[in-house]
Amino acid sequence: MNIHEYQAKELLRAEGVPIPPGEIASTPEQAEAIAKKLGGMVVVKAQVHAGGRGKAGGVKLAKSPEEARELASRILGMKIKGLTVHTVLVTAAAEIASEAYVGIILDRATKKPVFMVSAAGGIDIEEVAATTPEKILKLPIDTRYGLLAYQASELGFFLFDDLKKVRAASKIMMALYQAFMKNGASLAEINPLVVTLAGDVIALDAKISIDDNELDRHPELEALRDETAEEPSEVDARNSHLTFIKLDGDVGCIVNGAGLAMATMDLVKYYGGEPANFLDIGGSSNPEKVVNALRIITAEPHVKAILFNIFGGITRTDDVANGIVTATKANPLKIPIVIRLTGTNEEIAMQILTENGFTASSDMDEAVKKAVALAKGGQAA
Repeated sequence: MNIHEYQAKELLRAEGVPIPPGEIASTPEQAEAIAKKLGGMVVVKAQVHAGGRGKAGGVKLAKSPEEARELASRILGMKIKGLTVHTVLVTAAAEIASEAYVGIILDRATKKPVFMVSAAGGIDIEEVAATTPEKILKLPIDTRYGLLAYQASELGFFLFDDLKKVRAASKIMMALYQAFMKNGASLAEINPLVVTLAGDVIALDAKISIDDNELDRHPELEALRDETAEEPSEVDARNSHLTFIKLDGDVGCIVNGAGLAMATMDLVKYYGGEPANFLDIGGSSNPEKVVNALRIITAEPHVKAILFNIFGGITRTDDVANGIVTATKANPLKIPIVIRLTGTNEEIAMQILTENGFTASSDMDEAVKKAVALAKGGQAA
């Protein structure tokens, strides 16, 4: 679960990270009033779950409350990567001497949280990693002991030569680690971590992603979710108890099990296609899940063909077949569908589909090749 910058800043502020004051506004008039309270010169920042806000015009410096109102009126309602901006953060501006990057990500390879720091802050860390990887220091953390003082100092010295700044940065990184662990995060970053002209080290931006699996233990964090800032189809899927991630391709994939879903997407690409999504209906045999999955997939205009790939273990393939029949009777499909079913009650499932005018295969490669061909507008092999 992603949360907004202003929410991430509150979590960091609670751990003692120095952050300039700021408040959110949903109208230009509110933005002007906040700017007056903060002393005039402020930064107006779009609050939306998308990167590249600055490049899209969603982060602007205002030199007066009146300018803050004008900028907020432009930013509110604008779309950034397809998401509408409903609120802005109005925060005190800082005079910047230098910028750095500090972040923690859960790394599957080491099975540990890994600190990444770089003196090249204020830009995409992915760009730094790709072009100048020597500018990044990575440090895995043993969660039995946490971030130790000498490790925080090592990270600080990679960023700064001045001992005062090293100590300040080390303290901030200790607090960042506490926020990361306490809130069940999968990612927490400060970009940029800046040194002001007065020599203070402060966090100007913050991003935190919460592991969805942690929300049962942290119900207070669930309240931070803003569904208006998320992809509508992903919200719909989550509320339907489906695991769904929207991608850019045109082959809509409906699969049971995360491993099979990944293998299916790999095979789609192997045969020259592009998956439109990751959609896992899970191990449930509830036909309603299939109905909801088809509804979500068919609502995407870029999907040119639908691929069902079901391996029936816990999932009964006849329940999936009934879900397909129910969904397509209620909302007839306008695009081709390819069905691969194998496993529990496979013969019954095949009979259900045949009686309702569908054809199905038990061969995964055959089904994927057929779906890719149909998405390209060609004839299925």
